[in-house]
Amino acid sequence: MKNIYKSFLFEKHLFVSEGDPEQEDSRFETLFSLANLFGIRIVAGAELVRSYMIRFAAQELGENVPRPFYKGFPESVRSLSADQLLFDQLVHYTVTYGFGDFSHRGHSLFEEDFERAAFKENTEKKEFSVIPAEEAYPVLAEMVCNLLSGTRPLSDRQYELVKTFIQDFDPDIPEIASRNTAVKLLMDTRDLRLTDHILLSDVIRLVDELNYALYANRNVRKLNLKNQDRKFIRAVIDTLFEAGKCDIRTCFEKKKEWCGLLHHIHYSPQTREQQSFVSAMRGRENQSVFSDFEKAMAEKKIREAMEVLKNGKGSAAVLRNLNYIISRCGTESDLNYVMEHMETTNVIVLLQLLLEYADYTPDGGPRTFRFTKYNMLKVHTETEAEKKKRRSRITAEQARQLSASIRRNLQAVLKDRLGKVYIDPAMSDYALPIQENTSQGGFGVLSRGSRIAVGAGKKLRAFTYWEKVNDIDLSVFGIDHQGNQTEFSWRTMAGKQSDAITYSGDQTAGYNGGSEYFDIDIEAFRERYPAIRYLIFCNNVFSRIPFRHCFCKAGCMMRDREDSGSVFEPKTVETSFLIDCDSTFAYLFGFDLISRELLWLNMARDSNAAVAGTTGMRFLTQYFDVTKVINVSSLFAMMAAEVVDEISEADIVVTNKNVDPERLAEGAEIIREYDFEKMIALMNL
Repeated sequence: MKNIYKSFLFEKHLFVSEGDPEQEDSRFETLFSLANLFGIRIVAGAELVRSYMIRFAAQELGENVPRPFYKGFPESVRSLSADQLLFDQLVHYTVTYGFGDFSHRGHSLFEEDFERAAFKENTEKKEFSVIPAEEAYPVLAEMVCNLLSGTRPLSDRQYELVKTFIQDFDPDIPEIASRNTAVKLLMDTRDLRLTDHILLSDVIRLVDELNYALYANRNVRKLNLKNQDRKFIRAVIDTLFEAGKCDIRTCFEKKKEWCGLLHHIHYSPQTREQQSFVSAMRGRENQSVFSDFEKAMAEKKIREAMEVLKNGKGSAAVLRNLNYIISRCGTESDLNYVMEHMETTNVIVLLQLLLEYADYTPDGGPRTFRFTKYNMLKVHTETEAEKKKRRSRITAEQARQLSASIRRNLQAVLKDRLGKVYIDPAMSDYALPIQENTSQGGFGVLSRGSRIAVGAGKKLRAFTYWEKVNDIDLSVFGIDHQGNQTEFSWRTMAGKQSDAITYSGDQTAGYNGGSEYFDIDIEAFRERYPAIRYLIFCNNVFSRIPFRHCFCKAGCMMRDREDSGSVFEPKTVETSFLIDCDSTFAYLFGFDLISRELLWLNMARDSNAAVAGTTGMRFLTQYFDVTKVINVSSLFAMMAAEVVDEISEADIVVTNKNVDPERLAEGAEIIREYDFEKMIALMNL
């Protein structure tokens, strides 16, 4: 079985057993090693374990990780003076970046020999099951089907799974709900059968993705495609015309792009319909829905504008333009009409808007706009000039009314989707996988906004390690209640090392691999920096090589305040994920110092930044309260015909705890916080 399949299943706490388990003569030793090295307890399928699972777990969680700059981190770091720390850093940088010598792993000139105590920390067990390979393929097929049912774009990790599975098994695909996913699959496979899942208007999206992926060109209006790609695009257009999938009115929305594309690929229409389309794209008239919508809005015909948009683009388009529409309502009658005619059955849109209006601040400072392009986050903060020109304003009361109306709409749409449901109260800490396309994948990855409590007596150790690149930096930024930033990074830590926050040193080791760590003692940090509320952890490639072209893992461990054992202990790993985005900058996670909770961010930012701290991070705090608005627990409560108190009575059990199979009703299904695919399928029914 391919590694991508086994790795994806490992994230779901599943090992895949290949070969004849009867030939395994070290079953006990394997079980012991998994428990001793990684804290993994096999709760089902122990008879199927194979010795290679030890190596695979090491690969996924990390075992042979390069030592940090200070081998005795964190104790030895605190014993060095600020001058010694700074001198270490200067010498190390002179050797590496000054002389270009990355042949040796740099270590401190002043650090004394340090002997570590044997590992003796208390850790929570990671519960896994083992399944045979023949059972793994149906599980993967269901995951792929669930992912394809989602209307939102997939993360790179999810997309690679879907693409690989389709290429390997050529399954019948009943539906690809996201045209973004269909377009990428069509681009990568060149299988014209996939045009069944797109429309003519999606061709511009296809060209844009192809233009970026193959030519590193972000401007779809400036094309220089090779002949084979021009031929492919012409074939796609012809196939769509033959199938009657020609939403020409929508094509007017990208009229300039179409005009340039048709000229560039030397498109020659063969039918009357094709000729009519080419003439329309090259003509002066714009017959798009949005053109008619804007005309009605300019004439202050709010009701007519709403109907144009609803009939032409669907009710979801109305909801996405609510601020614009409501801000133009000149009468109470128009406002009431909008409020009464904004229903939709699109659950994803309702969830997105619910989160938007819950965080709406009409009279705040400049707005920050977030959007994604090529599966990377783009951020734009409103300038003062843009703020003065802003016209789409709604009041706090209007935002409250919208939020309440959207929630009622959502409850009505979701009602009775499921039968009897048991919901573990702890599931209220987990966010929904609504828009995860900028996320990285790996063990322990959660949906953006999810929270993990850090128990008393524990500290947080963030880590990153890498190969195939000279230097990657792990940085921490403190955010206070006013949004001010305090930087903790290689640039600042020589004078800030303390029992509150300790930095391992900026290890650069070229292609042999390097590593960095931060230790956060929560109680000590709060006492030393009382104004700071949140911490933001991020990674950036100092060498300016995109993550995709090197190897980089990041994550965190929960360690005892008086830790023992190695700097990197796999059994304490809470999460370990691969950063492989086409960027040099990624947000990892945050930390709420008041609630003592790890907060999931996991976003690739569209940036060439080689040094962290050059961009504002205040906008990230809005992700920290999403579970207060909607979470896994409240979603399943909305979908349940009845929420029950006993697991044995439930058709669906929503929990992260291990459940005795004898307690489950016949046919009952367990859904855990990492079952993104199942949640996506349920939200897109």
